Amino acid sequence: MLSMMSRGFLSSLLSIVVFAGTPFAETSDKPLVLAPFYTEAEFDPPPPGSYALPMLGYASDGAILNTLGRSESLHEHFGDGKVVLLSFIFSTCTDINGCPLATAVMYRIQQKLKDDPAIGERFRMISLSFDPAYDTPEVMALYGSDFSQQGDWRFLTTASWDDLQPILDSYGQSVIQDIDENGKPLPSFSHILRVFLIDPDKRIRNIYSVSFLNPDLILNDARTVLMADEPGTDRQAGLQKVSTLSKPGDYKEGYESDDYRTRSHAVELRTGQKADLLTFIENPPLGLPAVPQPENNPATPAKLELGRKLFFDRRLSLNDTFSCAMCHVPEQGFTNNELAMAVGFEGRSVRRNSSTIYNTAYFTRLFHDGREESLEQQVWGPFLAPNEMANPSVGAVISKIRRMPDYAGLFEAAFDGRGVSMETVGMALAVYQRALVSGNSPFDRWHYGGEQAALSESAKRGFEIFTGKANCSSCHTVGKGYALFTDDRLHNTGMGYRESMGIKPEKQRVLLAPGVYVEVDRETIESVGLPRPPDLGLYEITQNPHDRWKYRTPTLRNVALTAPYMHNGSLSTLRDVVEFYNNGGVPNELLDPRVRPLELSDEEIDDLVVFMRSLTGDNVDTIVADAFAAPVGDITIDDPNWAHEATAYD
Repeated sequence: MLSMMSRGFLSSLLSIVVFAGTPFAETSDKPLVLAPFYTEAEFDPPPPGSYALPMLGYASDGAILNTLGRSESLHEHFGDGKVVLLSFIFSTCTDINGCPLATAVMYRIQQKLKDDPAIGERFRMISLSFDPAYDTPEVMALYGSDFSQQGDWRFLTTASWDDLQPILDSYGQSVIQDIDENGKPLPSFSHILRVFLIDPDKRIRNIYSVSFLNPDLILNDARTVLMADEPGTDRQAGLQKVSTLSKPGDYKEGYESDDYRTRSHAVELRTGQKADLLTFIENPPLGLPAVPQPENNPATPAKLELGRKLFFDRRLSLNDTFSCAMCHVPEQGFTNNELAMAVGFEGRSVRRNSSTIYNTAYFTRLFHDGREESLEQQVWGPFLAPNEMANPSVGAVISKIRRMPDYAGLFEAAFDGRGVSMETVGMALAVYQRALVSGNSPFDRWHYGGEQAALSESAKRGFEIFTGKANCSSCHTVGKGYALFTDDRLHNTGMGYRESMGIKPEKQRVLLAPGVYVEVDRETIESVGLPRPPDLGLYEITQNPHDRWKYRTPTLRNVALTAPYMHNGSLSTLRDVVEFYNNGGVPNELLDPRVRPLELSDEEIDDLVVFMRSLTGDNVDTIVADAFAAPVGDITIDDPNWAHEATAYD
């Protein structure tokens, strides 16, 4: 009887699928069909990649059963580089605009995927029952037997309502079991159909209702998501090149959920792919000029490889635990998305935000206060700073490298017989950093490449505001043949003045526990811990009173990847930055005259932010993947700091 009922339902469903596209007449025995899938869509799906799909949250996990009755987690069916289409159904549903519609649409998608194996290999469908009493694994196997032979379509259920309810709640899927006049539960349910598109990182990217459950739209959405995840793939119609490797160390969302699981890169298996970064020096991407190189330090493969090794080597700190890459994190825009102020050796606070290293090859002033003028020189500041890598002296670093077996001969090979020295260490690191140039962004392809479709209309309006009403380009310069988006000078915007003068809100939002925030009085905050050391910017270098609170203009290239912003990391989003300047910065006697109220509307601010997001270079993932492949300096028994009874200086 069970098989007959299920197969009868499947027969009816297949009839719906076969005749989908033919309008149903409203008769006494057939309900009015509302879903456009059955008739004709009222819209043409936009081309893949011509739009963006924002993240709507994370796909939650839960305990489920597969068709063999084996207990699994729902998350086991996500990922694998695939987009997932998740539908909640029950097998005995007779509402033509409910579960049968979802299954019919999935069946049509399955047919379309036969003609597009490229996306078919990266597309998975899941039908999860919300009727654990009736839809046993056996029933779901039978239900899916006519559909699961081709393509990746999985049919799942749960062991009980106790397992099911948390899943339904987390997806906002309301389901009510119908009852008869005596209050007895019926084998039917009232629910609102919702179908979820989930990307390979378990992020919900779209939720479809009856009116938008269209196979072509869903497939174009899936293609759009996958296009954004393909390194080196150009996006159409003005979308920024989305880096799939540049992500925060943790997503800082969903902490309050009982089923929260960290997505930290630090605990994931990261695989890299070594790249020929020297090509970026020899042939800079579109939108960038020739990479300047000192006559005494031209880039070579051996120097670049050595500098890359030094940059990621934790052993170059006093206690073998801290590398350059731990403040300038490759997948976080070579800055640190999670800290306003960097944290260095043994948790010691650093006064300023980590600057991005992308495109520093073009800078003549380095650090926020401009105190160094070349990449060859600047590396020794972090090496010797007690709150960064904490080495006691130049000699101590050089001696340590000389005694590391894996550096034997590398300096001599890179520098024509010259060994480890203060100069050659700086030169090698400089060559690696000089290779981290990133351009050929959507903006570059539009502005310098003439591709009109490379930039959205919103971003084009944003660029007009950037160079016009807002006058951002007076400091973030754009030239005729290239754009560095920095004048390489220092300015007082009022941010440093505000910090020095203690101009702060009376209350501050403080994180007490994951997902739990409270507003805390300023007096209470300042009663604990030590006050921040004063920061006067360029004045600390020149001792000229007119240089108080001046900081270097940062480049805006890849700015979407390098939050938080300003020298102190006090602004979390690009919109926060635009609103800061829209309000005229913070008035003070030395405020740069170009900083003034801009009177931008909300729409103009939105367009300006969209424009800045279009400045992400298309080689970012190549650079990050190369960084993932670099050795990180794991200490071995042959290293000088390995525990011995006698020290190396005995």
